[in-house]
Amino acid sequence: MYRVEIATETERKYDVPATFELPDLVGAGAIAGVDGAEIHDLDATYFDTEDLRLMRNRRTLRQRSGGNDAGWHLKTPGDGSGRTEHRLPAEGDTVPDELVAVVRAIVRRRPLAAVARLRTHRVETPLRDADGRTLALVAQDQVRAESEGVETTWQEVEVELVDGDATVLDEVEQRLFEAGARPAEGPSKVARALADRLESLNKRKKIKGKVNPVLRYAREQRDAIVGWDPAARRGEPRAVHQMRVATRRLRSTLKTYKQWFPESDLRDELRWLAAVLGAVRDPQVLEEKLLGLVSDAGDEFAPASMRIREHLEHRIETGRAELVTALDSDRYLNLLDRIDELVDTRKLEIPDPVERARRVLAKADLKLDEALDSGVEEEIHDSRKGFKQARYAIELIEPDCGKPAKRLVKALTALQDGLGAYQDSNIAREVLRELGQDSFHFGVLYGRQEQVGRETLAEVPALARAARRRKVRRVF
Repeated sequence: MYRVEIATETERKYDVPATFELPDLVGAGAIAGVDGAEIHDLDATYFDTEDLRLMRNRRTLRQRSGGNDAGWHLKTPGDGSGRTEHRLPAEGDTVPDELVAVVRAIVRRRPLAAVARLRTHRVETPLRDADGRTLALVAQDQVRAESEGVETTWQEVEVELVDGDATVLDEVEQRLFEAGARPAEGPSKVARALADRLESLNKRKKIKGKVNPVLRYAREQRDAIVGWDPAARRGEPRAVHQMRVATRRLRSTLKTYKQWFPESDLRDELRWLAAVLGAVRDPQVLEEKLLGLVSDAGDEFAPASMRIREHLEHRIETGRAELVTALDSDRYLNLLDRIDELVDTRKLEIPDPVERARRVLAKADLKLDEALDSGVEEEIHDSRKGFKQARYAIELIEPDCGKPAKRLVKALTALQDGLGAYQDSNIAREVLRELGQDSFHFGVLYGRQEQVGRETLAEVPALARAARRRKVRRVF
């Protein structure tokens, strides 16, 4: 089995006329040399579902021969202006399982088949600085695309960063514009080849009229779950966290509006998914917290540090294995299908989500007052859940209510974080008790976490008062 190579690709594409000639790029920013052009003949077959789900979700999957990176390439949205490219040096006409897993949340059970073939004659020129570093590559492409028996041809130019930065792209772009280039109309070659099919499918999926804010928020969470899925499969902490948050937001929204979303079993399935993600995320957070605590305690706590690390790393690895199994399961795919059906087909008339948010928040306020009076840990934890539900309900109305809602979300986040720090100290003490037995060092660490718990809980009333100020709740 091959190992998938993951890289970030930052490039710009340009449409050019048939008579286009590459201008002199020496002197464009730091570019001091343009030489050593290579010629490649590339032959790429693109794969997608019948309804082009990958393309419609800004993903492209191809098997390509020729050039310096022959094999399978899957491109997905990245951070900022870049894209993430998954590369696999495998051959054959069957999409490798390693890449299918990356797009499983999008394609579900739908088969992937060839949808287009692109043959490209490429002249690739490196752009170097005075020290000989390759800042970028300029590719002049003559493209011949074939899809459903229809063949189209065109020319384009790509500029891809290597060791340069965005200023290199800007300087080169200016000279290309002066030579007659213009920004490419489509995001990729295959998007251009499949433009008519994509336009027809997008028209069919286009939502008419104003979208209800509840459905809008629910769709955002669905998209986040699907978007974070690939990195969560790899166990990346940020991805696991964000996917879990999106799952909780969606479940909380269905609970807040359960009069319109009566499917309690769907909320149960979202709870299951959040728990599977939590089995990875919780020990990740706990490991960072406890190892930081031990580090501050001194070298004599090194054996305790080793024991904590071994224990929590085992939990993380076990959780990751269970997470991958869950994300490959029919249960998860069925859940995604049900979410799609719910947020894409249901038509709702939900009156005044602002008033609904106010009620949820008032209930959370009452829960917290009762919990602080009783001092019962479980009640304090439940009050935190109440504020999470309230915060999500206010996030939902934020696009329509603007700064007042944003201000309240910020205050509730601070309050929720304070309650969360108290809960984290309780969980940390449980782990220390489990690992420490009669150890003096674990006893010291346990005592420090008790102190942290008392201090964080003592801060909660002030955070609650700040979140209840009239100015903060002006959205109501």
